[in-house]
Amino acid sequence: MNNNQQLQSAAQQETGKNKQTWRSFGLGFYLANTMEIFERLAWYGFFAVSSVYMTTPIEQGGVGFSDAERGAVQGIIPFFLYLLPVITGAFADRYGYKKMFTCSFVVMAPSYYFLGQVTDFNSFFMILMLVAFGASCFKPVVVGTISQNTNDSNRGLGFGIFYTMVNLGGFIGPLVAGYLRTISWDAVFIMSASWIVINFIPLLFYRESSSKLRSSIGAAAVLQQAQHVLGNSRFALLLFTSVIILMTGGVSWLTYTQAFSLITIWLAANWLWDKCVSVQKASKWYLQPVRVSNRSFALYLAILTGFWTVYNQLFYTLPLFIRDYIDTQDLVALLSYFGQSAVDFFAYVDIQALSNKLQTLAATQSLTPVKEVNLEAVRLELVHLKVNVPVAEIALFFKQASASNFSAEQSMQVAQQWLKYRQVNPEYLINLDFAAIVLLQIIVSVKCQHFKVISVLISGLIVTAGAFLVLLLMSAGVLLSQLGGLVVVTVILLIAFGEMLTSPKSQEYVASIAPTGSAAMFMGYYFVSMALGFLFAGFLSGWSYGYLVKEIKSPEIMWLLFAGIALVTGFGFYLLARYKRVK
Repeated sequence: MNNNQQLQSAAQQETGKNKQTWRSFGLGFYLANTMEIFERLAWYGFFAVSSVYMTTPIEQGGVGFSDAERGAVQGIIPFFLYLLPVITGAFADRYGYKKMFTCSFVVMAPSYYFLGQVTDFNSFFMILMLVAFGASCFKPVVVGTISQNTNDSNRGLGFGIFYTMVNLGGFIGPLVAGYLRTISWDAVFIMSASWIVINFIPLLFYRESSSKLRSSIGAAAVLQQAQHVLGNSRFALLLFTSVIILMTGGVSWLTYTQAFSLITIWLAANWLWDKCVSVQKASKWYLQPVRVSNRSFALYLAILTGFWTVYNQLFYTLPLFIRDYIDTQDLVALLSYFGQSAVDFFAYVDIQALSNKLQTLAATQSLTPVKEVNLEAVRLELVHLKVNVPVAEIALFFKQASASNFSAEQSMQVAQQWLKYRQVNPEYLINLDFAAIVLLQIIVSVKCQHFKVISVLISGLIVTAGAFLVLLLMSAGVLLSQLGGLVVVTVILLIAFGEMLTSPKSQEYVASIAPTGSAAMFMGYYFVSMALGFLFAGFLSGWSYGYLVKEIKSPEIMWLLFAGIALVTGFGFYLLARYKRVK
């Protein structure tokens, strides 16, 4: 607790009041929230459109990655983004928050810009890794600042406000990005870099908290202390090696069967080593048995991983499913009541690009009989231009194109006719998640602050599972496809409500158990669950969308898989609550 909070606490005791007012937070709290908004503007401005960008062909401004490559990037990069705070959070406790903020912004600003200048997989991967490193320096420090500027009486409200600011940035970022990508994809990345540069302004006014709270141990000891929060070196090696092997499956260096076989062999080898070689009090780290230091905290993080695995499908899988398979004509019709400008903004179609594409298709397919054309593949090409044209209409186009020389004028006429199939941008629909949280998060946090953490977490996961079950029903044909837009809106709002219940409460729990002077390090460990969640979410998204949806045409199985993970995670929290009572 800093000096301002101590004075406020004394004043509250004198008056006998315990009001959670805006004035109970220090200047650092508001500066941290301001920087969080701009950092989220940068990240979500890119992240909300990342699935669409990475699968958009190069000739249309994207990078043209396959579903497997997209899944690998979206799994591995955020994994390190949320894993590195374990280390950067410990260094922040040792060397100061302001230095880590500065390091973060210096790395992220140019990296966001150069991310839009490359198209090959390796360059894109490495530059995005730099963005991840910068963000990993930022995350534990901003959450640690919030923790330092709150106390037991206002922590729930403080984290509710903070999470609202997170989602305010998440709401505005995709709106701006959605508009800018109609100009060019490069503008999206320039925008993200610009938001980070702005963050240097509030940083000028940021002041460190009392140096007494700062750790004074050396760098090597900082790393050792960070590692031993959950377990010893053998435990860290066991987990990290297993994850690396899993990554080789994600990037297709190995098949998943080979990767899981190697992981099984690795776990068995460690078990045999512990039984035959390890000594309980050995001085050498490799002779010590695998040990978990904080078992209940480790279980908590492991179970929480399930939530992040399913929640991130909102950004990884749902935008692609909306773009490729959901008919949002009902929403376009609704937007038309607000005028053509609203339709053009939320469902923009570059008619010249569409016309050019039609002329290219006519030229390449003119010698091929219509019955031999893969009409579904053509439809999936056209959705990149934001029109979801029925295959019957596409077949009619090819018949017309093969009957005569298809002129540019004819292409433009067909493009004009196909404007009736225009679709709402996926990022604008996903943005409803942020909008709902901005409007309702503080209310939900206040209502939930008197309930047990585990109860709130379980409730959030049940709601999240319900969202995926709605998608399952729609994919199975139980819900009307003509109301695809309305169904998707319902799903996104359910996911948002599940997030409002789960995410802030999960952070509040970790902040409440963190020792004084180690807030950033413990919050860094909180991000381990997010790291693993992103990793599994990316790999599951790439595999399930490529195989279950596109190859075997069974999207309902994919949604059942995600709903099942959410329910199993909720049951895991229930068992954890029983375990802690027994202990």
